[in-house]
Amino acid sequence: MRAGGGRVGRRGLLLGALAAPALLRPARAQGFPTRSIRLVVPFTPGGAADITARLMGERMSAILGQSVVVENRGGAGGNIAAELVARSAPDGYTLFLGGATIFCANKDLYGGRIPFDPMKDFTHLSRVSIGTTLLAVNANSPWRNFAEFISAAKEKPGALTMASSGQGTISHLSLSKMMQSAGVQITHVPYRGLSPALNDVLSGAADMLFDGIPAIIPHVRDGRLRALAVGSAKRVAYVPGLENVPGMAELLPGSGMDMEFWYSIDGPAGLAPDVAARLHAATVQAAKLPDYKERLQPLGFMPVTDESPAAFTRYIEAETPAWQELVRASGARLE
Repeated sequence: MRAGGGRVGRRGLLLGALAAPALLRPARAQGFPTRSIRLVVPFTPGGAADITARLMGERMSAILGQSVVVENRGGAGGNIAAELVARSAPDGYTLFLGGATIFCANKDLYGGRIPFDPMKDFTHLSRVSIGTTLLAVNANSPWRNFAEFISAAKEKPGALTMASSGQGTISHLSLSKMMQSAGVQITHVPYRGLSPALNDVLSGAADMLFDGIPAIIPHVRDGRLRALAVGSAKRVAYVPGLENVPGMAELLPGSGMDMEFWYSIDGPAGLAPDVAARLHAATVQAAKLPDYKERLQPLGFMPVTDESPAAFTRYIEAETPAWQELVRASGARLE
């Protein structure tokens, strides 16, 4: 018995020695998460990104069994929040609501001077929503449809004005692509955010707005703005109030204009593969819940997911050249 006990003891010591390195490694998905997760949003509260993040956060919290806390860090076109996440510990407890402009356009918008590498500094998990832009004018304007608006722009080049949420935003890029496609010149008036731009269109101080649907659609529904077009190739008939608003494939056939932008869930580079897999699975599960779609659709967004982090990474790489071309055509440069 003693001899046998000695053998068992040595075996136990050996197993303990083999297990020791595992105890020293970072926590893996089996015990992840054990505390709340921070989801950093690169824009101020109330916009499309913030709404998407809060809808995702609620559903991911239920799936993961830990709270997902949304934290807004606006500024510098999303670069401030992106850098914060890129420099965070790769433990899965700090996530980012990424997007098309941040990962595909900002490097060119800022002349290469951004404090992170969109591909090397992130673990890209999956897209979670996709939306488009909406061209709207004041309801008291004389233009009843897109053709009349374009005719007026051609008649007096540069006389019409578009208020935007800022240089290099999806609003600015949508205008630039439309002008190029339609052969018109409209004066771009950038504001410091969407709210003042929207207010000037509502007051009649600016002629048009071409921005994300969520902020504009309430004013279309209450009759203060008139929707003339959506920026995507196809109509977004699933949005109440926009059922009869044409897309760019109808209005500017052959132009290839299709202004769709997306939001995603991402983490810092270096996430353990099993933690990344756990987060990807939770992200996709949340985005496929029926009530997520029900909440997104009236705002002009649809759920979208990627089958794996690797697939999403390839998607970003494939999309980047088109966004770079949009930036170059717009002439936008940011400091």
